[in-house]
Amino acid sequence: MFTGIIQDMGSVRKLARKGEDVLLEVQTALALDDVRIGDSIAVSGACLTVTTLGKKSFTFDVSAESLSKTSLGRLKAGDAVNLEKALRMSDFLGGHLVLGHVDCVGRIVEKTARAGSIVFGITLEAGLSKYVVAKGSIAVDGISLTVNSCEGDRFYVNIIPHTAEKTTLTGKKAGDPVNIETDILGKYVEKLLNPGKGVNMDFLREHGFK
Repeated sequence: MFTGIIQDMGSVRKLARKGEDVLLEVQTALALDDVRIGDSIAVSGACLTVTTLGKKSFTFDVSAESLSKTSLGRLKAGDAVNLEKALRMSDFLGGHLVLGHVDCVGRIVEKTARAGSIVFGITLEAGLSKYVVAKGSIAVDGISLTVNSCEGDRFYVNIIPHTAEKTTLTGKKAGDPVNIETDILGKYVEKLLNPGKGVNMDFLREHGFK
């Protein structure tokens, strides 16, 4: 589990095909003394498992399933990626709860400078917009952001200069793909409220709610 607060912009050293899977090697400025093989790292929003460690790099095996759900397969040597180590129970929760399980690859359709910040308009796959609400949280390439507003399958986020400088968003433009993870809380609420399968009006009446 992660918070969506990016700790480093790493650089792709290598992306090598292994059948339907990919071996991804990333160079980083992160301190790796507390990282072990088998640990989880969020790479541009996708939770990956460390398979080998160097002094300033690590590698990941990226499955065909992960490639189909994320933009990782589009990476090439030299590309920047957002990195975040897994959350410790004692850490500050500076963003929101991010699982690293990407829902879809969205696309930037608008990029507008506004009062020193940048406003991005991003489209989602059909059916996911119900999990996105104004002033709610969303992860874009692993970055915890607040949704400014929603219009159909499009939502808008405001990127302050610090976030733009410290993440890959600074180099993004209209047409670029981004990994999207909607807030997990909305999915749990939806499942609980699904008629006949969780909390519904009959359930509430049976337990004293009028």
